[in-house]
Amino acid sequence: MSFSIHGQAVSRGIVVGRAVLVSAGRMDVAHYFVDPDQITAELQRMAKARDAVVSEIEQVQQRLSGLPATDAPGELTALLDVHLMLLQDDTIAHGVREWIVERRYNAEWALTAQLEVVSRQFDEMEDPYLRERKADLEQVVQRMLAAMAGESASLLEQAKQASQLAQAREPNAERTPLVLVARDLSPSDLLQFKDSVFDGFITEVGGKTSHTAIVARGLDIAAVVGARSASQLIKQDDWVVVDGDAGVVIVDPSPIILEEYVFKQRQATLERERLSRLRHTPSITLDGQRIELLANIELPQDSVAALAAGAVGVGLFRTEFLFMGRLAKGLSKLPDEDEQYAAYKAVIDGMQGMPVTIRTIDIGADKPLERGTRSADEHLNPALGLRAIRWSLAEPAMFLVQLRAILRAAAHGQVDLLIPMLAHVSEIKQTLALIARAKEQLDAQGDVYGHVRLGAMIEVPASAMMAQVFLRYFDFLSIGTNDLIQYTLAVDRVDEAVNHLYDPLHPAVLGLMQQVIEACNAQGKGVCVCGEMAGDTQFTALLLGMGLRSFSMQPTQILAVKQQVLRANTVKLAPWAQQVLASEQPSELVAVR
Repeated sequence: MSFSIHGQAVSRGIVVGRAVLVSAGRMDVAHYFVDPDQITAELQRMAKARDAVVSEIEQVQQRLSGLPATDAPGELTALLDVHLMLLQDDTIAHGVREWIVERRYNAEWALTAQLEVVSRQFDEMEDPYLRERKADLEQVVQRMLAAMAGESASLLEQAKQASQLAQAREPNAERTPLVLVARDLSPSDLLQFKDSVFDGFITEVGGKTSHTAIVARGLDIAAVVGARSASQLIKQDDWVVVDGDAGVVIVDPSPIILEEYVFKQRQATLERERLSRLRHTPSITLDGQRIELLANIELPQDSVAALAAGAVGVGLFRTEFLFMGRLAKGLSKLPDEDEQYAAYKAVIDGMQGMPVTIRTIDIGADKPLERGTRSADEHLNPALGLRAIRWSLAEPAMFLVQLRAILRAAAHGQVDLLIPMLAHVSEIKQTLALIARAKEQLDAQGDVYGHVRLGAMIEVPASAMMAQVFLRYFDFLSIGTNDLIQYTLAVDRVDEAVNHLYDPLHPAVLGLMQQVIEACNAQGKGVCVCGEMAGDTQFTALLLGMGLRSFSMQPTQILAVKQQVLRANTVKLAPWAQQVLASEQPSELVAVR
């Protein structure tokens, strides 16, 4: 009997195939007390398991270094760094040691006990990205448990064996698409996905910012995550439909449903082929408006994917990844000026003369570095605490290093310097003073630097309402819709209890965005949207009608948005957009357009 399982739509595409289930639940571990003379042996078993997993990840990293960027997205490298960082985290290591030495737990019991302790800390984090890193911690623990049990830790290896058995049973059958069903997939499993026999995957855990979702988008793999109980409801070899566009899995589809989705799949394939032809087409509306489509990137090597997608520049280079997971790689706690300069220059060189917007570090409070200057425990409301520019202003020496590095890199190409989460004029003036100070320091050192345009991110309602004031100090504004929606509606979209209230089309959100766009256009200054709304085609027409001419998004979304742009007429969209803005229920008008 046909039935459906709902999850999160995180990566577009449709796959129809046979299910291949892999053992995905938590490993059962023995719980027993050890004698005092066994403590040393238990600690050694733990250390040996950790070293084995570290070695495994390092081997994957070596393989990554030899792959083209399209097969190994930068997000994957960053997530492997997170795993290494967790493996070498002192809190986890010391906690496990205490369980063994003081409570005399066996190694497996000590490891799972400490996992529960640290998991609760992750659950209390405000930032959704960091909260979902709990899944990374669970995977690291599972791999260590597997290593202690002498088992293979690779889910994909298990799945390959299952698919080979199926092929052996029907050696002459035409290859059937296979869909991997697992509780979760590790970054190294996902790396192998590109070369595997699988055409899509379903996981029980994960959200829009989980590592599986991030990497699936980067590799352009159809996937549904957060499909709870999928492993219990789907049987081995079941026919399944993975609708990555809708976040739905249909199990044992009827012939009519199967035929419908096979047709949709063919249409999607044709659509992707059509979209690929748009790569070199200028992004111009029917009424002649040139629309700027830019890329959001995390690592210097991501510029390859940005160029391949036809981006005309980088609208948001998140510099946080340069600062995170460093101790695990044997690096200094913070990148020095030369290291940062080299990374920024690599992006500029990679974009081959196109403009690059570099955002200063957006970290702090719930995004602690290894420095230990402040603990997340000190912040009752991390999302409202010392983060982004607030943290940079509280650490002027660190901030000056980054500013000097960006200014030096600007000598090699067009660079826009973007400041995150400003809300007060006093913060603006402190920031500008530090930029001036950085230039003075470079002058004193005799270092060459380039001109940068200055921009501010609009992420809180206060900054949106003060857009005209901000424009006295900045050359352009960039609207970060993810945070702007969160702060305007006081909703954490990852919190299942309230995420139904997260609404990009809320009248208050649209009103604030309109204020910013109008203020910039009136003064002839640039304005860009760099949040998820920019890459979601259901919002493209509305944003064009509101007067937006610059979008920045994940590279994989650029061509779909360009297609919407090519079909749009901003003259006709403008009055419709005003009707949407005046409506109490904007979503109803957008849905029927």
